[in-house]
Parts: sequence; structure tokens; C-alpha cells
Amino acid sequence: MATRSVDHVSAPLIDLTAAAPAPAALAGRITERAPRVVVVGDALLDGWLSGPARRLGRDGPVPVVELAETRIAAGGAGNAAVNLAALGARVDLVAVLGDDADAAPLRGLLHEAGVRTAHCVTEEGRATAVKRRLVSGGQPLARYDAGPEHPPRPATAGALVAALEAVLDQDGADPVDAVLVADYGLGAVGTEVRDAVRRLRPRIPLLVVDTRAGDGWAALHPDLVTPNAAEAATLIGGEEPVGAGRRLAWVLNRRADLVAAAGGGDVVVTLDVDGAVRLPADPTAPAQRTTARPGPESRACGAGDTFTAALTAALAAGTGAEEALVLAQCAADVVVGQDGTAVCSAGALTARLAARDRGGLLEHRDLLAILAEHRRRGSRIVFTNGCFDVLHRGHVAYLRQARALGDVLVVALNDDESVSRLKGPDRPVNPLEDRAGVVGAIECVDLVTSFSEDTPAGLIEAVRPDVYTKGGDYTPQMLPETPIVERLGGEVRVLDYLSDHSTTAIVGRIKAGGRR
Repeated sequence: MATRSVDHVSAPLIDLTAAAPAPAALAGRITERAPRVVVVGDALLDGWLSGPARRLGRDGPVPVVELAETRIAAGGAGNAAVNLAALGARVDLVAVLGDDADAAPLRGLLHEAGVRTAHCVTEEGRATAVKRRLVSGGQPLARYDAGPEHPPRPATAGALVAALEAVLDQDGADPVDAVLVADYGLGAVGTEVRDAVRRLRPRIPLLVVDTRAGDGWAALHPDLVTPNAAEAATLIGGEEPVGAGRRLAWVLNRRADLVAAAGGGDVVVTLDVDGAVRLPADPTAPAQRTTARPGPESRACGAGDTFTAALTAALAAGTGAEEALVLAQCAADVVVGQDGTAVCSAGALTARLAARDRGGLLEHRDLLAILAEHRRRGSRIVFTNGCFDVLHRGHVAYLRQARALGDVLVVALNDDESVSRLKGPDRPVNPLEDRAGVVGAIECVDLVTSFSEDTPAGLIEAVRPDVYTKGGDYTPQMLPETPIVERLGGEVRVLDYLSDHSTTAIVGRIKAGGRR
């Protein structure tokens, strides 16, 4: 793996984006190992209210949202705990919960996700921290917060310390593999709890700190601290850099200061759309970086929690630091592709890692795992297939039409032998991996897989698409796939096809010397 410098920085930096040190099987390692992780911090409730906005209000120039959907999710330390559980870890949450109307649904979400809350402390009269967002057309319009007006009472803090001591008791047969501190600044992780963590530090094999506060943690000597760029600046008393490409250089230039301020362990700074950079505690070891899969900023809510949860789960399961970093970035990429406060499951992470390792080409097992997650959220699945040999404008127009019919577009490519049987011995022009890489790079395409048969009938049976699309001069009754799709409850749509731009025509012009 080559090193390179960034923005006049001479420090060695390994870019893990192309190195691919994290095979898809690593996600399964977390499930097999099932590490026990304790999450300590501020649990809150995230709410998402959405609907169309077709007019402005008469009482002010504000959009009027016609409320169509309301969703809730565990946020903060609760989100980290839920993501850990979804990845296969066994999770205990140590947090302060309120006793108001919002506390019950939060507890329900945690219980449904498999997070153990026996060590949570309920404070009488305390309000649950809630963040509610108003969204229309995928665009956040407003956010309003509510929550406790004071830190936990001394008695509550004492109960939290007792809960932490109980859950870390290793006299039993189920020792803790890691502790993740998720400090959202709401007071759950106050001085008493920090002192307890410091005192109990010898019992903690892996201590990860994800905190909005810039001080008070170095004395605990965490193994890993995961600030974002703004939090890293606060950690060393500086200002966060602004401008494209400057944050990475800033982090590398201040490596020694960041590691020292964090307590001497590893520091992983998350940089949103720019990925993440790991600063090893060993000053002779090169830094490593990942790059993020681009996504709208409005979908980044909770991605940092997912990143830290996946990183913690991977390390607690015995994964190497570089592989764990790539795994965590892939988990964050999964949730950035979803609306609201999302969760990355083991199946979705496996699929994302598989796509990364094979240039975007998913095995059927991994495809079905990620589609199961989409179906759980009520997504409409669109499926199409073809050779897509020499990609042209007609292909792109067709795929955009297909994607507009649902929420997720799956493109199944004929493998090379199948293309040869259908198109002749001189085809395909481009091998399967190249075709998959190009098709997968089109923004309207969500998932790419392949099949070796002459028709995708078997794959359609497994995928059960809501919509099956085909381009050409057909009617649905002419397609052999139609009875299968309709039997499975889906519909068949024949879309526009630009015959003048067909691959066969392009190949013919090339053979004719480029004449039209």
C-alpha cells in the first residue's frame, strides 16, 4: 500500500479505499464472536415527521407540511446500542431514562432491538431528551428539541455508578469485551461516572470514547477516541478548518497534539463526506484514511453513532485496526443511504463489504440480505436485467426511468458466458466486472448482481421484485418473466428503448470504421 502526502503534509498516510483489507466475511465475525459491549451515555428519542409541502402558510412565509408519516428511533447512546445489537454484539445500556410519555417508546425501541436495559436508571420527574425533525421531499425544514432541564440528580448519578460496577463484574461467566462511552452532553456521563470508569479501567479490555465534550477523558487513557473534526478542534483548543480538503491536512498536522489530548490511545477523526482518518498511538505507524460513499447531508443523522458502534464491535471481535476502520466506514455508508436515524445490520454490512470487494457486484446471498433490510422499511423494489455491455445514453435513460418506479433499483447482469450464448462469440466487449463497475457507478442504480442462466427467472423468484422492467418493443404478455413476477405479486413495466443507440449498433459502427 503506497503512502502519500496531503496538502503540504509530509506525514505518511495510507489510503485504505483501494487496499480493500476488509473482506465481507468480517461482518460475520462479529455475529459469530458476539462480543459483549456496554454502552454508557445519553440515550434520547429521535422523531421524524414528514409529508408533502405544496403551499406557504397565510400567517407567514413558511411551508405548510401535510403530515403523512411519523417515525421514531433510538438516538444518541441508544442509537449506538441499537447499531451494536444489529451487528451481532450483545449489548447492555447504562443510561438515565425519564419517566414521561416519551420514555416508554424509547424503552420499546431498545427492547425490540435486543438491547438490555436492566442497568438503566429511571429518574422520577425527568424528561426524556427528544429531537424531532420536520421533513418534506427529503429536505429537513426544521428541528425542535425537548429534554431535561438539569443534569441527573446526585442520587441518580450514584445509581448509574452502581449499575456500571454491576455490569462490569467479571466474577461471572460472561465478561465484558468493550465499553463504549457515548457522551452527548446531557449529563449522564458526569464527574461521578467518569471517576467510576477511571477506577474500573482495569476491568475494561477495550475503552472507546465518543464524546461531544473536549476534556476530562485523557485521565481515563481510552484505547480509542472518535471525535468529528469540530470535536477534535475542541479537544486541542483550536479552530476547525473549513474548505474542501483542508480538514484531513489539519488532522495530520496536529496528530501528536490530538493523541496526547485524547489520553495517548488511538484517535479516529470522522470527517463526514471526506471519510475518516486513524491516528495510531504509535508515532512511528502511518496514519490511515477511508473515503465515504457520497450521500446527501440530510441523511447523515446518526452516521457517526453507527461508525463508532461498528468500529467498537469489530475491534471487540478481534478484527485488526485497519480492517475495522474500513468496516466502520462501510457501515456508515449504509446508513447514509437511508432516511432518518438508520441502523446498519450485519446483513447490510456484509452486502456493502461484498460490493466494495468486488467492484459493486453482489453475490445473491448478499443481495437478498440487503433487500431484506429495504423491505423491512417498506421500500419498493425495482428489478431489471440485461447485458449492458457497451453502456450508452439509451441505457442510462432506461435505468433512470426504472429507478423512478420505486425506491431501490436492482440491476442483474448476464455473466460473460451467458452474453456469449445470447449475442455471439465476439461478445461481451467488456467483462462482467467492468460492466458491473460502470453500471454501479450510475447514481440511479442501487444494487448490481449477475446471473449465469439465459434468463433471470431463478433470481426473480428469490428477489420477488415489486416491479420488473424491460426495455424494447414488447408487451408484458410477450415476456417469459411476466407470469413469474405476477405470481409473486409484482407488476411488469415495459419502458422506452432507444434502438438507435443499441450496443449492437455501436459495435457494428466500430467494425465498419466508425461510419454512421
